Amino acid sequence: MFKVAEKHDVDSRANRDAYSDAMLEMMRNNERIVHIDCDLAWCINATRIQKEFPERFFNAGIAEANAVGVACGMEATGMIPFVHSFGVFASRRAFDQAFLSAGYSERAIHIIGSDPGITASFNGPTHMPLEDCGLYLNVPNAIVLDPCDYAQTYALTRRSAAEKNLTYMRLIRRSFRTIYEDGSDFEIGKGVLLREGKDVTIVASGVMVYNAIKAAELLEKQGIDAEVIDMHTWKPLDEELLLKSVGKTGAIVTAENHEVNTGLGSAIANVLAARHPVPQEFIGIHNRYGMVASQDYLEREFGMTLENIAEAAIRAIGRK
Repeated sequence: MFKVAEKHDVDSRANRDAYSDAMLEMMRNNERIVHIDCDLAWCINATRIQKEFPERFFNAGIAEANAVGVACGMEATGMIPFVHSFGVFASRRAFDQAFLSAGYSERAIHIIGSDPGITASFNGPTHMPLEDCGLYLNVPNAIVLDPCDYAQTYALTRRSAAEKNLTYMRLIRRSFRTIYEDGSDFEIGKGVLLREGKDVTIVASGVMVYNAIKAAELLEKQGIDAEVIDMHTWKPLDEELLLKSVGKTGAIVTAENHEVNTGLGSAIANVLAARHPVPQEFIGIHNRYGMVASQDYLEREFGMTLENIAEAAIRAIGRK
């Protein structure tokens, strides 16, 4: 069960701690769980794992492909490996090994890609994963997750450990908005209906969930009743919730911190085109590289603000 927070304030905690908190709790109760890092443990406070469980912490160095291969070997011996690197390296650099050694070979390893999309901010385009989830969507039976806050990251980290397939989860490292109360739980493959509405559906994930909520509030002032869904799992997609919503509203906006041509919006478009076509507007990155700037600036530059979402909703309604 989950509980939506009364206020969606900026959380004083670092979201990366949700991962290490969940890992520490699991590792205290399950000696099969291990953490493999690519010389970036300090970036997600995984040094806490290294301190408490040095025998189950492994630094693979700046060698992401090798880290994934090592994880697959460990999984073959009965371990439950989690592998972390920045999202660009956890996807592009390690994809061949993830696809073949993990996916094709049916090794249930759990890959964590930190600093998703524009949250990489001043690290710039070389460290800004705008297509990471799109790559993993192509791996048969893989699970792709984009949590939005501390509670969801904590819960989905724990849920991932029990999965029998390759998982890829994005990890917001620092600043984020609290969407859910601590202790909330979430089911992989089941989206969350945050707000009911009848005029348009807004589906978002990750850092875009807050903007979707605020866009719905802005639309309400204009007499438009928007339904908001947090689609934290991109694969397997919650088609039942999606189809039920658009069957009622007849229009949809997808909002993602990702390239729209290969991400959440495109995955949803594939479902709707086959089963229930409705007007759809896409908020996210549109065939562009990243850039060095603050996250707020990048939201405006790439058209990902709450105002952009509200405007897209009005366009979608106008196309009914």
